[in-house]
Amino acid sequence: MADDSTRGFQAGQTALVVRIPEAEASVGAWRERFDPAARAGVPAHVTVLFPFLDGSRTDAGVHSALADLLGGHPAFDLRFERCGRLPGVLYLAPEPDEPLRRLTETIAGRWPEAPPYGGRHAEIIPHLTIAQGQDDAVLEEIEADLRPGLPLTARVSSVALLVHDGTTWRERASFALGR
Repeated sequence: MADDSTRGFQAGQTALVVRIPEAEASVGAWRERFDPAARAGVPAHVTVLFPFLDGSRTDAGVHSALADLLGGHPAFDLRFERCGRLPGVLYLAPEPDEPLRRLTETIAGRWPEAPPYGGRHAEIIPHLTIAQGQDDAVLEEIEADLRPGLPLTARVSSVALLVHDGTTWRERASFALGR
């Protein structure tokens, strides 16, 4: 039976993410408490595409296509200067977010059967989730704690393919961006 950290995730689900290790020291403890993805093994990240293809479909051909697509996008730098909100969600807002949007659009264009957010949301909003499912008072407390540590900067040079094994998320592959 799934506990709170894995509820909603299914074995075989995949995600394409940009890891942001530079944010772990600031957001790691909050994410462990308030982000189910963190409790399921997902590091601090900005999602490029979730859900992606079922893990059984991510064969050598898909890996090769991802390597080609992502290798055509240059590496880039991000700054996280502020928090943002979606209903019940607190996140760090990456700036600029356009390179992340382009990555999402490129991959979703190649695999239209894997639309961003499963097609639930029309707009792509790149973000690094810190907390979800909490009331405004908790989100305000977290944001107040994080604000003095901002801005954070990160270099994005690859996209990781994560796969859920039924218990935790694991990296299956990493694809370098162009230089």
